[in-house]
Amino acid sequence: MRYDAVIVGAGPAGSVAAQLLVQAGWQVALVEKMDFPRRKVCGEFISATTLPILKTCSVGNSFSSAAGPMVTRLGIYTGDITLTAPEDKIWGWALGREHLDVMLRDAAVAAGARLYQPVELTSLRREEKGFVCRLGETEVSARIVIAACGSWTAKGQFAVASKPAPSDLFAFKAHFRDSALPQGLMPLLAFPGGYGGLVQSDGGRTSLSCCIRRDVLAEVRTLYPGKAAEGVLAHILATTRGVRDALAGAVIEGNFLSAGPIRPGIRTLHKDGIFFTGNIAGEAHPVIAEGISMAIQSSGLLAWLLINGRGEEYASAWKRRFAPRIRAASLFAHLAMNDAASMVAMGVFRAAPGLVSLGARFAGKSASVGAPFL
Repeated sequence: MRYDAVIVGAGPAGSVAAQLLVQAGWQVALVEKMDFPRRKVCGEFISATTLPILKTCSVGNSFSSAAGPMVTRLGIYTGDITLTAPEDKIWGWALGREHLDVMLRDAAVAAGARLYQPVELTSLRREEKGFVCRLGETEVSARIVIAACGSWTAKGQFAVASKPAPSDLFAFKAHFRDSALPQGLMPLLAFPGGYGGLVQSDGGRTSLSCCIRRDVLAEVRTLYPGKAAEGVLAHILATTRGVRDALAGAVIEGNFLSAGPIRPGIRTLHKDGIFFTGNIAGEAHPVIAEGISMAIQSSGLLAWLLINGRGEEYASAWKRRFAPRIRAASLFAHLAMNDAASMVAMGVFRAAPGLVSLGARFAGKSASVGAPFL
């Protein structure tokens, strides 16, 4: 079987790319090695700026109906300080990946993408007219290959090479029932050695997601023997009053999830005829809660360029669009994880609370995402 494109990974980035290309008449194979539905370590928040792409992918209404309450206000919880921005605005919604991934995958398949799942790409070789891909026991060919398989678990030629470092981040995530988080509020959590967020997700759940440095995690595990996730939660509760108040009467649903290490930055975007999208291409610090939105938007950008015969512009267009967001996230993460810097920043935010919303806009929550995506 010959395709115009083989897309490796059926998460948000891969499924959006598949849907947009199929709508333009491309023959697309969508390859996913894991069964769905699946829970993932993810903040679950999707910016309102991403909604136009979801509507183009025919899931705008179903997403809005399934997601949690609209996020209308941002805040910061650090130490004994709880700060809420004065501005009400439609910032976005949160939806668990066990629902979002299925929704986007099924829309791509309904549009005409051929799904291979659960199937792993086991080999990939160049040929004169493109690529030959072995998918389990099946061999297919394609003009181009799109890697949308994420950075944390990518293997083979898509693997992200790196060496362990004390500054590596490990991510944790859990859902809670009956939290006291104010309706519509999404606070950033800044605690010693890490950062995170709370948001009301689907089905009445509140999602807590966080990242913590490798060296601080080792110290936390010494203070709180037992499972790493339970120690991280104890560390956050002990150091962050806003989280204690929000989760005081809450009950955890299911188990904590963990992943990592997360190493934010810009990686390969286009190499040897292979295009990279989603967080395998580039990843912002999760502190700005833009991970899923960036994955979806980068696939929108890639698909638009490919459809218009401008794929060679992808790397430069990607950097123009997303590099400022990654740099902003790095700055915010440094402020959140550094006690002294965090206190200075909080002093500024307390004097001018509107800067919380301004920072969110700078991090990408108010960027234009309409075609031509440039």
